[in-house]
Amino acid sequence: MQDDPRTLVSTEWLAAHLKDPDLRIIDASWYLPAMERDAKAEYEAGHIPGARFFDIDEISDHRSDLPHMVPPVEKFMSRLRAMGVGDGHQVVVYDGHGIFSAPRVWWLFRFMGQMDVAVLDGGFAKWKAEGREIEDLPPVIRDRHMTVRVQNNLIRDVTQVSAASKLGDHTIIDARSPERFRGDAPEPREGLRAGHIPGSVNVPWSQVLNADGTMKEPDALRETFTAAGADLSKPVITSCGSGVSACILGLALERLGKTDYAIYDGSWSEWGLSPTLPIATGDA
Repeated sequence: MQDDPRTLVSTEWLAAHLKDPDLRIIDASWYLPAMERDAKAEYEAGHIPGARFFDIDEISDHRSDLPHMVPPVEKFMSRLRAMGVGDGHQVVVYDGHGIFSAPRVWWLFRFMGQMDVAVLDGGFAKWKAEGREIEDLPPVIRDRHMTVRVQNNLIRDVTQVSAASKLGDHTIIDARSPERFRGDAPEPREGLRAGHIPGSVNVPWSQVLNADGTMKEPDALRETFTAAGADLSKPVITSCGSGVSACILGLALERLGKTDYAIYDGSWSEWGLSPTLPIATGDA
């Protein structure tokens, strides 16, 4: 694997840079209710030395009824400043699953114009399996200002996704399971219809990962997208249940060198809720 401090770094890379003064590590663990795991409690019990905990549900837009939507700029800046994360820092984000929720926070940083941020390949699970250093102490915080330059090209709202679905000028890729994509399985959130955005293709997020939770190499990633019928010559919009696993696909596309992609922040939590939006069922 090629280490890249703007996309993905290995556990070896992180171990070698652990004492760098401008390195900031973020535990962005977040779990679906069915996973029956408490991210904050796990962080307090043990984390990579110096890691700060990023609460995806708290650092979000609480004015929205939809789950963990992008937070207002001021809220993002103030929460990160309170964590001692800001301009000039190299950030590494990880989660306890392997690669699951960390890409959401990686994408949020990029959306806010902070580019020196990478996901830890294989996450905390790989770090622990290798017997690397763990601590349960809170980090020492030093205040650091953060400058935000919002990158609106990285996000799409329901109106834009609806237009893309009608016009077919984007490739819309859904990261949910095949059963949910086809409409065969009920949605985990109350009140959502089953199915997918018309014209979208299905690349379940787990398909861009290896069995050990690390991300596939670029050639294998390209093959995965192509096999699913994803036309990468068009701009891409990624979607999922609530905007978390869509960011795993975003990270995979970035690893391929494909930069004209955006995340549908509302994802199926929004589309599946609206009785006026069309729904397709079955395979793509």
